Amino acid sequence: MTQEEINSQEWHDESNWSRPLWLGIYFSKKDTRSWVPKFYPILGWTINLGNRAGAAWFIGIIAGALVAAFFAGWLTAS
Repeated sequence: MTQEEINSQEWHDESNWSRPLWLGIYFSKKDTRSWVPKFYPILGWTINLGNRAGAAWFIGIIAGALVAAFFAGWLTAS
């Protein structure tokens, strides 16, 4: 079985998705992709939190949002 087949099999396994499915939280250590289409692909893409690079992306996005919020508050308070 190729890695692409493993990735596809993992993506189709509903146990790797949190409920509700439209929320699109995905966790699979066997899937090598950092970004995957959401369970309903029309809703976009999501991060694979079971992948180290995916977890790093998640932390980076959250940290970036917090830094942006801090600076926005600091600039408006001045």
